[in-house]
Amino acid sequence: MDSMTLVSLSFEVHQPIRLRKNFFWDGYLNRQVVPDLSAYYFDEPENRRIFDRVSDKCYLPANQAILEGIKKLKETDRPFKVAYSFSGVFLEECQRYRPDVLDSFSGLVETGMVEVMEQTYYHSLASLYDDPGEFIEQIKMHRELIWDIFALRPTTFENTELIYSDQIAEIADRMGYKAIFTEGVVADPNYVYRPPNSSISLLLRNYQLTDDIGFRFSSHNWEEYPLTADKYAYWLSAVRGRCINIFCDYETFGEHQWTDTGIFEFLRALPEQILRHESLQFAKPSEIARLIPPEREISVERHVSWADLERDTSCWLGNALQHACFIYQKRLEAPAKESRDPDLLAIWRMLGLSDHLYYIFTHGGGPGEVHSYFSPYGSPYDAAVTYFAVLCDLHGRLSRKTHLADSPFRFATGIDQFTGELAWTLMGLEAILGQIPLPSLEYHNVKGDYVLWAETSLGDRALAERLAGMQKLKGKRLREGLLQAVAASLAGEGDGR
Repeated sequence: MDSMTLVSLSFEVHQPIRLRKNFFWDGYLNRQVVPDLSAYYFDEPENRRIFDRVSDKCYLPANQAILEGIKKLKETDRPFKVAYSFSGVFLEECQRYRPDVLDSFSGLVETGMVEVMEQTYYHSLASLYDDPGEFIEQIKMHRELIWDIFALRPTTFENTELIYSDQIAEIADRMGYKAIFTEGVVADPNYVYRPPNSSISLLLRNYQLTDDIGFRFSSHNWEEYPLTADKYAYWLSAVRGRCINIFCDYETFGEHQWTDTGIFEFLRALPEQILRHESLQFAKPSEIARLIPPEREISVERHVSWADLERDTSCWLGNALQHACFIYQKRLEAPAKESRDPDLLAIWRMLGLSDHLYYIFTHGGGPGEVHSYFSPYGSPYDAAVTYFAVLCDLHGRLSRKTHLADSPFRFATGIDQFTGELAWTLMGLEAILGQIPLPSLEYHNVKGDYVLWAETSLGDRALAERLAGMQKLKGKRLREGLLQAVAASLAGEGDGR
């Protein structure tokens, strides 16, 4: 095994959930009567049409090619193995639109030669939030879905588009993962590494060899065109190192590189061509992490990713429009969660898909052409108008439903002695009033904090008057009085807003 170079072939599988691209221009913003909010925001017919197209052009034929390779080599001493990282929304679309595609992936997993990796459920940028809570929650959601569908507990984590930093590695390590992937710009990608103060293995994508398939395969201007399986296998055999991690979008096969380019013939021939070289052997990412000790420790303080030439987060946050939309979506987290409405929360999370910001990329050149190729919009400015309009609409609905405040109510037991609990909405306040210790409730009541918050942050005069009348209450009577006053305001009794 020591003389062997382990080759992992991994695929990220995700489909965007596209918005109704004329949402603003067609006058949908702030309509009062909306029977189905999801259908109001998202272009269901277009999402289904594209999913069907990619299923027939990519997923089913690529799965068949992979399955043939697995079956052909399964009984040999060097079997063919691959790995997949499915977004949760992709698996949802499989269940909703094409159960046959999901059955096809399940059949691959059942061979035992396929590893399923973990990622964020919503293929989101939640790992870039200041508070890691939502990021962790989405990983847990993904973990549950993978168990429900495949009965697997993944041990390898791949964040959205390979976004990575020391902090992300620390979270993945704390959650029990044994390996984590990122882009191979941080070190020689053909070895295993370890993040600082961590036991998790850091695997690096060999982006040059990956992009030979993903971007250059059908380019007639490329000096290595045409790329054949035997040529590619020879390149792998010449690599110095312990492992080679090839990691690309699964849509490379049949969707980005069309069938007539010969991409499927390449994929079918590749396993046997690689194994003609005695020094090469396929391995799952988890096996590479288990079998190859870390070469050394490396620290990555700034975020890296596999996106564009910069290999950082500028693909999603490279201009002011992207930043504004990112911040706006993030600010709606509290009201979405305090709404106690699972549908509203799911919509908010769907608006956190990285794709929405990807379409607002305004730089030119090669990366700009790639972004435009994937975008359903005529320009990044159309994408920004649509996305911001949908966020504004959701903001208004959340504000009305939850009684959103201008600033949160932070509970404390004394000056600068905060308990950690806070509420951004009246619904949020109602939800936690029953849990706050009585000394904290009494502290704020004596100071008149409830009245001040109702007046200046909620703009609810009627609630402020009710709260002012109970400033002498203590103990359980105070808790009951607060709950009754808040419930009355939420019910619209004497609403002074």
